[in-house]
Amino acid sequence: MCKECGCGRPAAYKIEGQGKKSGKRGSKSAAANPPAGCESEALAGHEHAHPHEHGHEHAGEHSHEHRVVDINQALLEKNDRLAERNRGFFQARGLLVLNMLSSPGSGKTTLLEKTAAMLKRRLRMGVITGDLATDNDAARLRKAGIPVVQITTGTMCHLEAEMIGRALEKLPLERLDLLVIENVGNLVCPAAYDLGEHLRVVLLSVTEGEDKPLKYPPIFHSANVVVVTKTDLAAACGFNRAAAMENLRRISHHAQILELSAKTGRGMEAWRDFLLAEWKRLAPAHRRERARRAISSTGHNRPMPS
Repeated sequence: MCKECGCGRPAAYKIEGQGKKSGKRGSKSAAANPPAGCESEALAGHEHAHPHEHGHEHAGEHSHEHRVVDINQALLEKNDRLAERNRGFFQARGLLVLNMLSSPGSGKTTLLEKTAAMLKRRLRMGVITGDLATDNDAARLRKAGIPVVQITTGTMCHLEAEMIGRALEKLPLERLDLLVIENVGNLVCPAAYDLGEHLRVVLLSVTEGEDKPLKYPPIFHSANVVVVTKTDLAAACGFNRAAAMENLRRISHHAQILELSAKTGRGMEAWRDFLLAEWKRLAPAHRRERARRAISSTGHNRPMPS
């Protein structure tokens, strides 16, 4: 994961085409004013950069390997602090937030398109979507009539809490009940990064095989909900459902499991009802009544001005 390989170090990313830098000092977000960047603190006492292969001497003995671990640990600790601030911000607003994770091509965007259609006149939904490049997913979701913010991460293989805090500035939060964070397609690094979500939703497509939870246990173990997608293709793929359920019970034993096909609609009502129940559990009564009135006055989930 990023905490071992180092790909979570500060890097450039874009929100709606505007450049940002992960870990930048003095950054501000809609959720909170995060503390000063910690990357320089982790480097204190080691002020010069150089490759590991060198022949010059240092005063005093120290380990480069330990220094790398310190940097990555500091970045993860900063992320956890910002994630808690995000979570408090969401909680205060009665905003249900999902962190949706999966491998590329598992059907996240299609599921969100269908979810937006099913939640019309029930919940006001918005999306933050992450990809290394392009805004293709955001363009698709905007056609569904929901507000969307695109984060392009460049070389980063995951989203971070600071990115979410910045992206919130682009959303009409007072007009949202449900926010879905469509994370970068990756089953490894995103598992280590809390974004402040209430629920972590991990998708397993039948086209990936029933042993995927055994191959990527950290992310499936971290899931609050596992959604088995593309069930309409199960027979064609030779998907062994019994084996998949056994593997999920072994790795994701605490998670709720839903099975659906966004294409045919099978299982989608159970997914919709789950979201409605979770929002009702989270949002106070006065917030639910205010949302009901807003939906009644505006009709469907329409594109909202930024």
